[in-house]
Amino acid sequence: MTMSSILNADDIKKALDAFAVADSFDHKKFFEIVGLKSKSPDDVKKVFTVLDADNSGFIEEEELKFVLKGFAKDGRDLTDKETKAFLKAADKDGDGKIGVDEFAALVKE
Repeated sequence: MTMSSILNADDIKKALDAFAVADSFDHKKFFEIVGLKSKSPDDVKKVFTVLDADNSGFIEEEELKFVLKGFAKDGRDLTDKETKAFLKAADKDGDGKIGVDEFAALVKE
């Protein structure tokens, strides 16, 4: 499964371009631009599955750093500051990783 089979390719490009500069990433705006906020819970889970590169059922901090590459191969890596802020926003139970329910809640914020 690829991200472009779930989301519109033009929206993905717009979202990646909007946050091309280091330390500019804002997950709320990104999810809105990429069209994820308006997707069904099932589609949000599919996106989570694509981003969960090691299929552990969680998006760990190391995977989060490369989250934009999950949307498109030419996406940039998040900076450490962006990665930690993203993790802090999503990790509601404090286990250091993002589960599918935490991801779904973050997308809908």
